[in-house]
Amino acid sequence: MNTDPDRSTSDDAVADDFDELMAQVAPAMVVVTVAVDGEASGCLVGFHAQCSINPRRYALWLSKANHTYELALRAHTFAVHFLDDGDEALAELFGGLTGDEVDKFERTSWSPGPGGVPLLDGCRHRLVLARHALFDAGEDHVCLVGDPVAATTADEFTPLRLPDVDDIEPGHEAEEERHRG
Repeated sequence: MNTDPDRSTSDDAVADDFDELMAQVAPAMVVVTVAVDGEASGCLVGFHAQCSINPRRYALWLSKANHTYELALRAHTFAVHFLDDGDEALAELFGGLTGDEVDKFERTSWSPGPGGVPLLDGCRHRLVLARHALFDAGEDHVCLVGDPVAATTADEFTPLRLPDVDDIEPGHEAEEERHRG
């Protein structure tokens, strides 16, 4: 691993070092859900974080390849479900299947939340966000920043992390482009 920031490296070496560093921080996994005009969608997300203290704000990055992304462009309310280390089945459902082909909500228990956003009954740790901003820098993900309108947690929990789900074959690869019809 290159630890000298002044040493020149190839793009591949930087990418390899970046990937190694990111693997070590092992982000917690969440399921993000949205609903627009009676259509619900949700996907597994590993890019997310609190992004402001005052006012409190939360950011998440959605892959442009996902069905959820298309609804998110029009949605005003989002739910972020923090997965516990026993939630592998939910991770598989929302990360391994695509809403282009499957209604994921027929396969799990949920209830409508604020703004009609689906709240997964099995996830006791969640945020509901009202859209504050959406940023698209032209990359493979867009950044959504939201204001919390509800926060729910039960007892302490151990988050399900990226290494716990890295064997899930994604419903869409991040490099795929949405084909609008």
